[in-house]
Amino acid sequence: MKYALRAENLKKQYKVSRSNIVKALCGVDISIKEGELVAIMGRSGSGKSTLLNLLGTLDKPSSGKVFIGDDEITALPKRKMPLIRNEKIGFIFQSFNLIPTLTAKENVMLPLKYAGISKRDSSKKAIESLKILDMGDRLNHIPSQLSGGQQQRVAIARALSGHPDII
Repeated sequence: MKYALRAENLKKQYKVSRSNIVKALCGVDISIKEGELVAIMGRSGSGKSTLLNLLGTLDKPSSGKVFIGDDEITALPKRKMPLIRNEKIGFIFQSFNLIPTLTAKENVMLPLKYAGISKRDSSKKAIESLKILDMGDRLNHIPSQLSGGQQQRVAIARALSGHPDII
């Protein structure tokens, strides 16, 4: 059985003050198979965002292991994490995280640029992705010129354009 993403005994603690430590995650195990759709559910403050940040390499666990495919990523140096994120993971953030000075097309092109894809090919992929999401007439609009739903579609196009293993 091939797993896309796995975590073993994942723990995360935050030091709030010298004497106050918050335990955000306490020994989480999760295995997600390739092609499987998973929803992380729970009450506010239950650790959902913390778990997603750890699985997505946006934060380091206090202890435990995270694997993408067969590779343990928690053992990798911090400088390698952006490369793993860009190559393997497509993020769709709740707040979209679009760069306000870039057009819809440029926002979608950005991760492709960091993946080493040529400007010409990045532009082509960005246009294709945005057209699929019915945003072909908004390619050159900056986020403030787009509705919330349109911004969300740009964020989705950006996440999918590099064909990541994990979204």
